[in-house]
Amino acid sequence: MRKQNVRMSSPVKLKLTIAYDGAGYDGWQTQKTGVGVQEKVEAALAKLFPSRPKVFGSSRTDTGVHALGMAAHFEVPREEWRMTASRLVLALNAHLPEDIRVQSARRMPAEFHARFSAAGKEYRYFVWNHPAMNPLLRTQAWHFKRKLDLAAMRAAARDFVGKHDFRSFRVNPSYDTDSTVRTLRKCEVRRRGSLLTFVIEGDGFLYRMCRGIVGTLVQVGEGKISRDAVRQILAQRDRTVAGMTAPAHGLVLWRVLYDPKNLHPKPRPE
Repeated sequence: MRKQNVRMSSPVKLKLTIAYDGAGYDGWQTQKTGVGVQEKVEAALAKLFPSRPKVFGSSRTDTGVHALGMAAHFEVPREEWRMTASRLVLALNAHLPEDIRVQSARRMPAEFHARFSAAGKEYRYFVWNHPAMNPLLRTQAWHFKRKLDLAAMRAAARDFVGKHDFRSFRVNPSYDTDSTVRTLRKCEVRRRGSLLTFVIEGDGFLYRMCRGIVGTLVQVGEGKISRDAVRQILAQRDRTVAGMTAPAHGLVLWRVLYDPKNLHPKPRPE
């Protein structure tokens, strides 16, 4: 009896861009206790694909942190893929809770990985700087009543830009076991009325690093830390000399950045 040559077809890989309100979740990652956003997305995929795909995220947002542009990928057997990427967005959102929404889906090459292909991330942190809180922003912005010195915060923020050892902003040494050296390409403080937006972009971030940077800058703004102290804080490589950690609910994973070279070869048209 002749052996038949069975050609195994490669799976279909897709990248999702996901937005979510993190107030009701224990972060992105699936948890042993509590609920992560990842498990909600995987449960929605299980309703569409018999293989029950596992989702791989680009980042692990903390409890209460939000996302506008979380990137994630998954694979399905080619024989299960019977829809367009645009139809997938509609189908997934029909099975997701209202505080999680897939913004887009895109076919990707086999080499793509949401985490390891990423070239960087942009986070934004929102502070409502006014004696009275804006009730519409109560779950998306940190309410800071005392007036903050915008010029001082902007001056201090510039010293975070560049390649530095951010050990002074490492909250849990056992969590970040690799190098604590990171490169920030952008650290800006913007104001529109009473709303302050901290824009932080870099090639990678330590656990709660963004919130430590924002907390330090806010303390610069209220005069508790000198605007010239950032370089010294970085040089000391000691978490106790840096500022406070800002609350989780003001932080948003804004977008994940990819080098276009890592997205080729382009997938075949659907």
